[in-house]
Amino acid sequence: MTQESALAVRALTVRDLLELPPVVDVETASRALGISRSHGYNLARSGTFPCTVLRAGRSFRVVTADLRRVLGVSHRAPAAESTAATVAA
Repeated sequence: MTQESALAVRALTVRDLLELPPVVDVETASRALGISRSHGYNLARSGTFPCTVLRAGRSFRVVTADLRRVLGVSHRAPAAESTAATVAA
């Protein structure tokens, strides 16, 4: 495996999850969930993917907000940042 392909399949960090667009492909969502691409597509086709999946023709898209919910990742700022923002105001 080359270094580029190893980086391409690395797990997503919390920061990566927070920077995702509103919808992602099944491949990206599967990587975030720690399942294989083929298993992710099988779950999407059978309607048992653990997140909301939108189907447009032959394409599947996963709602990122639901993916974050399933993984327990929220958009809330850490307490230190929100406190600093309050003090600065």
